[in-house]
Amino acid sequence: MSIRPILSALLRNKTGAILVAVQIALTLAVVVNSIYIIVQRIEKIGRPTGIDENNIFMVNTQNYARNFPFEATIREDLAYLNGLPGVVAATTINAIPLSGGGSSTAYFNAPGGKGEGVPGNYFEVTERGIDALGAHLSSGRGFSAAVIRPPVQRTSEFVPEIIVTRDVAKQLFPDTEPLGKTVYSQLSQPARIVGIIDHMHGSWTGWDKVGNVVLHPVTSCCNRISYLVRTKPGDRDRLMPIVEAKLVRTSGRVVNSVRTLSFYKDRSYSDDRNMAIFLSVVIVLLVAIASLGIFGLATFNVQSRTKQIGTRRAIGARRRDIVQYFLVENWLITTSGIVGGCVLALAVGYWLSVHFELPRLDLYYLVGGVFGLWLVGQLATLLPARRASRVPPAVATRTV
Repeated sequence: MSIRPILSALLRNKTGAILVAVQIALTLAVVVNSIYIIVQRIEKIGRPTGIDENNIFMVNTQNYARNFPFEATIREDLAYLNGLPGVVAATTINAIPLSGGGSSTAYFNAPGGKGEGVPGNYFEVTERGIDALGAHLSSGRGFSAAVIRPPVQRTSEFVPEIIVTRDVAKQLFPDTEPLGKTVYSQLSQPARIVGIIDHMHGSWTGWDKVGNVVLHPVTSCCNRISYLVRTKPGDRDRLMPIVEAKLVRTSGRVVNSVRTLSFYKDRSYSDDRNMAIFLSVVIVLLVAIASLGIFGLATFNVQSRTKQIGTRRAIGARRRDIVQYFLVENWLITTSGIVGGCVLALAVGYWLSVHFELPRLDLYYLVGGVFGLWLVGQLATLLPARRASRVPPAVATRTV
């Protein structure tokens, strides 16, 4: 089929074709970058956390009585929780993983606090901490009961030993085996690395160092006491009301909340999830509007060229030739918009990477977007093109 008559027809009615091409260009630029952002958000939400998040729940209590016996209460609570059928392990903890709230400090590989140090999100746990979190200890050991600091309200004393994630270990000792090495606090107090967790996420899911986690052997207290409880698969929801009913009986305190760790994770990732949903709606609307624009232009072209179509049919054009004509015409319009859209998509991707520190747009998303819009354009044109192919040759003899 010759392209020249198609181009000639488009140039005679170029306004509609230009508008549709611009619409396609904008659609391609927005859709491709939106899909790229959605995929990043989905990958972020689905990152392995390194802990048994689906089988963990948190119990948050608050003491209000004067001279509350928090040490004895913690000891009794932990004995009850760790002895409860269906519970794998329980520990006190100073912050909730994946919740967006926690504590951090800097760790140094030499005394004196020289340099910036390695930032670490630290959690205070008991000897059952590793088991309660469900974290994988790749080397070394966990804490023993003898090293766990008893509950104290305030102290600047550093702990004698710590457990760190692989991320922290590599940053502190990039060239040597970190297990058994000594690290220092900002006050130059030493602590020995006794265990290394292969991978674990901390409190702040949006932090670029979310894997920088350090465990301290401390019984966390005092006015507010939080317990992290890990259960066997399938027992979490059953045990939550049982634990709440037992702990609420202790006089001098209230149970503020009993919630799953998944609840806190979902809340932390709510912005990412909402962004993905919003962009998905935008993509659907833009593609739908682009399809309607292509369909409308093709329908207009068919109606305005009825006599021309009838003439072509009269001189021997087959139905499939008419369909092919309009499909090629639409492909030319779509391709012109796609060329501009590719340039615009790359420009928008570059702008997003500079201003929002997002990764550069991967080209295979752009290639996928190009083929996707080609397909959408052809499908949107197919119905008007088939309608044009049914125009009878006798139309050519009528006076319009």
